[in-house]
Amino acid sequence: MPSQPPPGEPAPPDGSLPASALTGLGERPFGVYVHVPFCATRCGYCDFNTYTADELGSSGGFADWLDGLRAELDLGARALAAGGGTVPAARTVFVGGGTPSLLGAERLSSVVSAIRDSFGLTADAEITTESNPESTSPEFFAGIREGGYNRVSLGMQSAAEHVLRVLERNHTPGRAVTAAREARAAGFEHVNLDLIYGTPGETDDDLRASLRAVLDAGVDHVSAYSLIVEDGTAMARKVRRGELPMPDEDVLADRYEIIDSTLAEVGLRWYEVSNWATGDAARCAHNLGYWQGGDWWGAGPGAHSHVGGVRWWNVKHPARYSALLAEGRSPAHARELLDTEDQRVERIMLELRVAEGLPLSALTADGVLAAKQAAEDGLLRPDALSAGRCVLTDRGRLLADAVVQRLL
Repeated sequence: MPSQPPPGEPAPPDGSLPASALTGLGERPFGVYVHVPFCATRCGYCDFNTYTADELGSSGGFADWLDGLRAELDLGARALAAGGGTVPAARTVFVGGGTPSLLGAERLSSVVSAIRDSFGLTADAEITTESNPESTSPEFFAGIREGGYNRVSLGMQSAAEHVLRVLERNHTPGRAVTAAREARAAGFEHVNLDLIYGTPGETDDDLRASLRAVLDAGVDHVSAYSLIVEDGTAMARKVRRGELPMPDEDVLADRYEIIDSTLAEVGLRWYEVSNWATGDAARCAHNLGYWQGGDWWGAGPGAHSHVGGVRWWNVKHPARYSALLAEGRSPAHARELLDTEDQRVERIMLELRVAEGLPLSALTADGVLAAKQAAEDGLLRPDALSAGRCVLTDRGRLLADAVVQRLL
């Protein structure tokens, strides 16, 4: 089951924000994240805030969740308007989970309508939904395209059947590629496939086969994440019992290099440590908002939000989430106010991950010295540093977390 939410200071029951958070609202990118907490089954490696039908029982189903979501979006619009300014229209929407495609095209389309009614959408808004390949079809993609979505992210993970079994994924190896083609046929220009590498039992050849399948699908975006064994998951218990080995750091580094070189050969260039795209238009604008200091309202059970240096997170259980909103109360569990130093640290942690890098001016004097040493050590590009930016080298991407620690 999902872990307890983190502690923090009490969040106001009306969802209000400090006046300082509303200063400059709309000048920064603004997006909406929607968390769909439903899954057909629980994957062994997953520690996301998700629930199966058996875990939920008769409480917190699709209809209650959607009613709560509409109420939270309206509450959010009121909170942002409290400063007397105009509520910023969402430039990006990302529906994640969980398995959003379990909702079906009609309910997913109603999510877009609810956001349009509350916050509004810019004319060129990027609107993305995650989907599990097994719960999609040509009719599904046609329905969500008509409903306003213009980007789809599909969880592929691997093309090797034995790897999917270890991950406890319930889709067949070829279904993700077929789903990507169906999405493109339905008019989606921007389609992403997610990969996980470093699963116990995966070989280099397995990974190369997965990459060939990705390229055959003709997508314009790929996300690839190394397997992390999270505490409390079924996989963590198997590792602890010795049934599975812990992923090897050297193997993960080798696999990352295979992914990067293979994708680069066909014009998929990295723009964030774990993400590759065919060009600027194919980048995920919503995630760039996270990495580059934007604001977002996170709606749904367990969703996290950030506006103007205030971060808060919702209660996790769908039934509790819906009940609070039915009472006219905010579903926020707690929040934290980030001071100037907190925001500077987070900026370094996030912006360094993108291809454009981080301005040298964001560092302290000691941080500048550390950046110069990192360049000498081959972790930051000397040419970019001379131009006033910290940009990771290929080797630096493999050690991005360590580089961040140096700069801090």
